[in-house]
Amino acid sequence: MGERPQSPEFAPLLAEYLAELTVGRSLSPLTVQAYRADLQRFAQWAKQKGLDPCQCQRGDIRLYLSYLRAQGISARSSARVLSSLRGFFRYLVAQEKLTEDPTLELEHPRFLRSLPRFLSNEEVEALLAAPDTASPQGLRDKAMLELLYATGLRVSELVGLTVGQLRLDPGFVRVVGKGNKERVVPMGREARHWVGRYLEHGRPKLMGRKVPQALFLTVRGEPMSRQRFWQLIKGYGRQVGITSPLSPHVLRHSFATHLLSNGADLRALQVMLGHAHISTTEIYTHVTRERLRQLYERAHPRA
Repeated sequence: MGERPQSPEFAPLLAEYLAELTVGRSLSPLTVQAYRADLQRFAQWAKQKGLDPCQCQRGDIRLYLSYLRAQGISARSSARVLSSLRGFFRYLVAQEKLTEDPTLELEHPRFLRSLPRFLSNEEVEALLAAPDTASPQGLRDKAMLELLYATGLRVSELVGLTVGQLRLDPGFVRVVGKGNKERVVPMGREARHWVGRYLEHGRPKLMGRKVPQALFLTVRGEPMSRQRFWQLIKGYGRQVGITSPLSPHVLRHSFATHLLSNGADLRALQVMLGHAHISTTEIYTHVTRERLRQLYERAHPRA
């Protein structure tokens, strides 16, 4: 790989690259934070080896990935680190700080994709019935759970909804997802009913004298946080006896798996979930095949 006579400084280039991710590519703060952490750890390792992190060659990066594996880091995490490095070095080439990308021809570590966890129909029904809708908070929680299962939104998308993004009459919600990409997701009769009841009877009592834009509010009239909703859904899971790990994402997986099991089109599911690539959505086909295999082995006398 060609080197420049004077090596660029890592810190300012990292700051410029992260700004490009935030502004130019509109990546989420959590994603940018993960890139920053990966690249800073790589730079620390490089400096310990007497290397300039901006001038590392292909062999150096292979050595770093081997070091990560020796530290017990999973293949999935190593693949994410390589993606972080690949983006950074491509940026350096684009900015003419390097003449060649050292991550070219480096393969992602192989790993087995774990199948997403999902709830059975009975578990979903029990979970959705758990909130006490006699209180404004319970009505809010019921509406959130119904809407999450009806649309498969990410938890950040759910808690980030505003009242203006809802269209209850035709029955859809306008979502701004990853990369500021907008999509329209339909919602069913039950979700429309409970969100409508929450808007009429729950949200006004939670608002107090405030006039917030957020759809789902805490008892203080503030927008619901991801962390608080995570706590709520785990609490309701324990209440109804769900023993497997439960999170908002498990309900998103349940939405996708149940739709696909009942004949939904994979491309339509991709759009509803907001996946950039169909390969991400295809994991749910593995879930349904595995479920069919288990059902066959339990039911067939010669399985």
